[in-house]
Amino acid sequence: MTYTFPRRGRTLLAGQRSELTVIDLHGNASVIFTADEIIEAPNWTADGTALVFNAGGKLFRIAPTGGEVTPIDTGHLADLNNDHVLSPDGATIYVSSDDGHLYAVPFAGGTPRRVSNTHDTPFHYYLHGISPDGKTLSYVAIEGKGPDRRVNIFTIPAAGGADVRLTDVSVPNDGPEYSPDGRWVYFNSELAASQPGHAQIFRMNATDGSGLEQLTFDNLVNWFPHLSPDGKQIAFISFPTGTLGHPADKDVLLRMMNPDGSDQRTLVSFVGGQGTINVNSWAPDSQRFAYVAYPVAK
Repeated sequence: MTYTFPRRGRTLLAGQRSELTVIDLHGNASVIFTADEIIEAPNWTADGTALVFNAGGKLFRIAPTGGEVTPIDTGHLADLNNDHVLSPDGATIYVSSDDGHLYAVPFAGGTPRRVSNTHDTPFHYYLHGISPDGKTLSYVAIEGKGPDRRVNIFTIPAAGGADVRLTDVSVPNDGPEYSPDGRWVYFNSELAASQPGHAQIFRMNATDGSGLEQLTFDNLVNWFPHLSPDGKQIAFISFPTGTLGHPADKDVLLRMMNPDGSDQRTLVSFVGGQGTINVNSWAPDSQRFAYVAYPVAK
């Protein structure tokens, strides 16, 4: 099945393709869809009937076994990045726009509602998580510009309201996501970095950022912890030592561990990075996981 996606931003290399892949906990992987344009960030609908991904500033859905690709109506929003989450009831998709704001859009399609606030100083929202009760969103904010900019973690009511700061540090943080019991926010950070870019996985109290715990301690650069719906596993992506940020086209590892950081293991390696698992990609049954690889033909 082929589909022509809008092109915007990053493009594939010569001979490269996007492979939307579903893998089980035993490492059995199946490529369900390939594209000649950049597709990114798959996540599962709550009923397990579809995967949602972004391409060219828009959102699309596809069955987890592949087949027809269907656009999702996001109204006037056509500049969406790869940060989107679905409400637990499946009725709403929350998205990040390149205008710096967060929006709620009916999953069936309709008029976007802005969730985020206007700030007097530069403040750019990047969405990453939603609480189990669907009432609160967790996000990363880029505060300020230039060399003095800071990247910290906040929450905001999904219905709109005041921003709540969870971190206030000068090192980069990213990927804040709730645990299924709502107690923790898991995230990656350079809080313990021995050199620039050396991100590791942490968790903190979801209400006020207290109780900070570091969960990974290796030489790899670890990003985007995603909790399985049953709360038993964390999937995360590991970049090579010395990587800055979460760039594209790296030899990466998709790894698993227990929620306390124990039993770390590699599930699969491939060419990926930016766009591979920027959002929670677990199936509702906690037995499968979706990601995008970007192999280059040899």
